[in-house]
Amino acid sequence: MSKLNASAFEFVPGKPFSLPSRQAADQASPSQTISLNIGGPSKPTSASSSHQSPAPSHPASHSSSPAPPVSKKVFTTEKSKSDTTAIVREVQSVADEAVLKDLFGDVKEHLNIVFIGHVDAGKSTLGGNLLYITGGVDKRTMEKYEHEAKEAGRETWYLSWALDSTPQERSKGKTVEVGRAYFETPNRRYTILDAPGHKTYVPSMISGAAQADVAILVISARKGEFETGFERGGQTREHVMLVKTVGVSKVVVVINKMDDVTVNWEEARYAEIKDKLVPFIKSAGFNPKDITFIPISGYVGINLKDPIPASTCTWWKGPTLLDHLDHMPMVNRKINAPLMMPVSEKYKDMGTIAVGKIESGHIRKGDTAVLMPTRTNVEITAIYNEVEHEISSAMCGDNVRVRLRGVEDEDVTPGFVLTSPRNPVHAVRQFEAQLAILEHKNIICAGYSAVMHVHTLSEEITLPVRSTLSHISVIAMM
Repeated sequence: MSKLNASAFEFVPGKPFSLPSRQAADQASPSQTISLNIGGPSKPTSASSSHQSPAPSHPASHSSSPAPPVSKKVFTTEKSKSDTTAIVREVQSVADEAVLKDLFGDVKEHLNIVFIGHVDAGKSTLGGNLLYITGGVDKRTMEKYEHEAKEAGRETWYLSWALDSTPQERSKGKTVEVGRAYFETPNRRYTILDAPGHKTYVPSMISGAAQADVAILVISARKGEFETGFERGGQTREHVMLVKTVGVSKVVVVINKMDDVTVNWEEARYAEIKDKLVPFIKSAGFNPKDITFIPISGYVGINLKDPIPASTCTWWKGPTLLDHLDHMPMVNRKINAPLMMPVSEKYKDMGTIAVGKIESGHIRKGDTAVLMPTRTNVEITAIYNEVEHEISSAMCGDNVRVRLRGVEDEDVTPGFVLTSPRNPVHAVRQFEAQLAILEHKNIICAGYSAVMHVHTLSEEITLPVRSTLSHISVIAMM
């Protein structure tokens, strides 16, 4: 039955279709009218249309189905716009699914998650335990880390060693560079980006957050630690503002160390932390619907994969961390958009290797691309996924390593963009920026030096003598 005219005839397979007889049409009252309101005020309908009788039924010899109900619809330009938008979205969704299936077959959805929060909140420990319980790190390797950590006098740090791989990070217990890891669940694939929590390594944190889809804000519930990280000067506030600035729209707040002796899974402590964080996260620009709170113990592994035992906590009835990540709404993927992959790092290995996250579009082995802003034509000779396996294609959202032919590694710099030859990104020599100063102690005037971060680009800048405001908005965290 037509959705635009409820009185239209319905064709049923196996039953004959015919128009009503002329005699029945003559005996029936005037047919139903549909008034169209195109951009102007609605006009009153004629008197004949105000006293409508039921539409003529089908002749009994042809069909026994009842006549369709009579309804009156008023169409406006606003309704037509909304209907058209809905149809376009539906068609686009079907097209994206068709492209995905054609390129990759039936593959799991991929999410990039970044762990942020104050130093010593337990980010690396949480990431290491997630890798262990999902099979990303086998038991033998974790036992090796435990043995080495015990010999080094850092027995409780062994879980973090799955992400903190350098001797400096393991000896000091502080993440310096963004750690990367990969794990899968039955529903989705995940790339972990473990950001540094110390204020000295904020630039590394920004580069990791720029590649994430979802931020996991790790909060220590231990008495005193939450207050230190949340007060002015703590990294909790700065990290929340930074992830919003780089484009992350969803935040999962995990309240860690709930098993600490100062907390003992008290609901009052959970509610206290939540009540303080919600107004601040909302003020940073996040939608309350995109904020989720989950109590966990990252070291013990409680409420990561398996629910909290009733003997431990009776008040929490919500999902586990992995269950929430598996069922949260998927971020929008621009699969059919032109290719755009900001280069986060590069090195030489049998050719030039560029590392980055595909922000839009998709690539295949053998494709030709343009490296901006130098406008160098390159060929993609190989693609490697998160676990260093060579793959034939990759799509928006994937963190990949691509081998390029046609350019030397010294001619590639982090911040360059691998883009489509038909629709390359725009390159400019200068732009004007509007700075939103969130917190700063010194005077900002002409000649002031700072560091600007745009995606994976990190560039030292100096404020000119004459500075103006424009429509380009860049938020500086200093």
